Amino acid sequence: MNNYSLKSVLKKNTMIIVMFIIYIFFAIMTHGGIFYPAQFTSLINQNAYVFVLGTGMLMCMLTGGNIDLSVGSFVCFIGAIAGVVSVLNQVNTPLSLLIVLVVGIVYGVILGYLIAFLNIPPWIATLAGYLAFRGAGTEILTKVSDTSAISNFPEPLLNMFSGSVLKSPSGTFNIPCLIVGVVSIVLVIVMNFRSRANKVKKGYEAEPQSYVIAKSIFEAAIIGLLTYMFALDGGIPVVLVWVVAIMLIYNFVCEKTVIGRHFMTVGGNGETARLSGINNKIVMFAAYLNMSILTVIASLMVTARFKAANSFAGQNFEMDAISACIIGGVSAYGGAGTVGGMAIGAALIGIINLGMSLMGIDQNWQKVVKGGVLLAAVVFDIWTKKNSNKK
Repeated sequence: MNNYSLKSVLKKNTMIIVMFIIYIFFAIMTHGGIFYPAQFTSLINQNAYVFVLGTGMLMCMLTGGNIDLSVGSFVCFIGAIAGVVSVLNQVNTPLSLLIVLVVGIVYGVILGYLIAFLNIPPWIATLAGYLAFRGAGTEILTKVSDTSAISNFPEPLLNMFSGSVLKSPSGTFNIPCLIVGVVSIVLVIVMNFRSRANKVKKGYEAEPQSYVIAKSIFEAAIIGLLTYMFALDGGIPVVLVWVVAIMLIYNFVCEKTVIGRHFMTVGGNGETARLSGINNKIVMFAAYLNMSILTVIASLMVTARFKAANSFAGQNFEMDAISACIIGGVSAYGGAGTVGGMAIGAALIGIINLGMSLMGIDQNWQKVVKGGVLLAAVVFDIWTKKNSNKK
């Protein structure tokens, strides 16, 4: 079957189509409330952590469907450490960031060693972290504060992980923000056509030109809409810059580097990877070290967003990250998945969270809906693979 036939393209982009259908549904149910510029900013600010943790979870899952259950609790713990260091002890921002990063690296090294070299199953090792860090983070915050929270973080630290870039006064249309959007659109279009030209030049199978044009128009429309809404709402969220930078880096690593191919190979067939000279233990170690570093970044984002570290931070974050990967087409068995797919899953979760919140739906029912979406995504993935195998 033609890989770029209408049926094939629709099948490959099913989750994008579902995401837009759900968005339109919420636009109708909220009488257009979800389409206000402020809601676009809220969508990014409230769900940036899903993209960051989802990226780390993707790398873990690529190694063989492995996950990290400790990320939510570690978000709480890192927030507590950041509060003690930067607020209570008034350590300057650069040194505070270095300290929490070192804590993240130390945990990543220990966790990676336990899993990769001592062969402790990932779910057991990370379950221990899930319990220990939630308890430790809550204990720290309870001891140092009557409210189990630390606030009054220094502005330099908050500004690194919250607020807006190219900020403009409320009610003023942000021209620099729109210029960034135009430049981004041009870069995306150029990269799309350049990628196709390189494939044709090297004799590889390349997308039809009509497909590249349609893809470029779609991506340009999304970027244009986002930057227009941000321009109306005072600027581009700082966390969006973090998210885009992280996803671009990891997309390049996964798609264009030997390291990325090693992750895919280990997850696809560990024995084959070993026989081909890949050090499976190092790959597994790197996956969990990487996860802990990205968790530090996610924790700082959450802390900056609330301008406080509290004992409730990070609850169910691990589930959101895993859900983003599964919904985005990352194989639960490893060896297959993309950063772009994970981003679609994270965006879908964000839209569901925001839409149901605007509708005033109870948190418990929100969990029911997200569970149903996750199950549907897994069933759809299994169904499509069975159909592909039959052909």
